[in-house]
Amino acid sequence: QVQLVESGGGLVQTGGSLRLSCAASGRIFSINTMGWYRQAPGKQRELVATITSGGSTNYAASVKDRFTISRDNAKSTVYLQMNNLKPEDTAVYYCNAVTIIMGKYLEHWGQGTLVTVSS
Repeated sequence: QVQLVESGGGLVQTGGSLRLSCAASGRIFSINTMGWYRQAPGKQRELVATITSGGSTNYAASVKDRFTISRDNAKSTVYLQMNNLKPEDTAVYYCNAVTIIMGKYLEHWGQGTLVTVSS
């Protein structure tokens, strides 16, 4: 199993910045892709950004050029630098990790961290 613990959420004004962190523990050797998803009140969970073990990244169109995902494999930690935040970025942000064990893909989720952007 893999455990994920997020930190770094909080309240920020429009145009401000926050940095989220997600530390993985457990069977970290099996982790392939890590990423961030978010869920706003009354909406479905959506992809924000992902990063593979090789460093390839993917972003939602709504955050591209404002958010940057990075990964420190030595620390088994993934980060999300969020700049120029907007009220519509308000959501619970969840860390995600995909493990591959004996050809089987499994998804793991953190408990979530709340980001609130005030206008």
